[in-house]
Amino acid sequence: MASVYDFSVKDIHGKTVKLAKYKGKVLLIVNTASKCGFTPQYKGLEALHAKLGGKGLEILGFPCNQFGAQEPGSEAEIESFCEVNYGVTFPLFAKIDVNGDDAEPLYKYLKKAKPGLMGSEAIKWNFTKFLVDRDGNVVERYPPNAEPASLAGDIQKLL
Repeated sequence: MASVYDFSVKDIHGKTVKLAKYKGKVLLIVNTASKCGFTPQYKGLEALHAKLGGKGLEILGFPCNQFGAQEPGSEAEIESFCEVNYGVTFPLFAKIDVNGDDAEPLYKYLKKAKPGLMGSEAIKWNFTKFLVDRDGNVVERYPPNAEPASLAGDIQKLL
């Protein structure tokens, strides 16, 4: 696989989405959870989306229940939670695994392209973020505690 554009994923409604539809956009790909200490980052992600979406940023949220079972709901419950509590308008996708044998192939690619600390590929927690340039190259990986607003400068350089 040459870039993130080579992958297809399921959206929150179960429909297949080819990531090639985002060619030419800057992507921020985030594994999310509704019952996590970092869940308020949805607000910051939505603010980034509102501010930079018109300039070519797409935020892609991938719910994941692998960390402390902090995303126990169904896709419908997750979507409702995000809309009601945080006004999320950026795309959300089906709940996935980001680690282990059943990890979503997109996440296997992201982790290999941009390992974490000391070369570890494993995702450590919810709200790990991957920044992808307009050509589909993974350019940065941010830890869960990186507030979305702190990424604006890096994102703007790619826009």
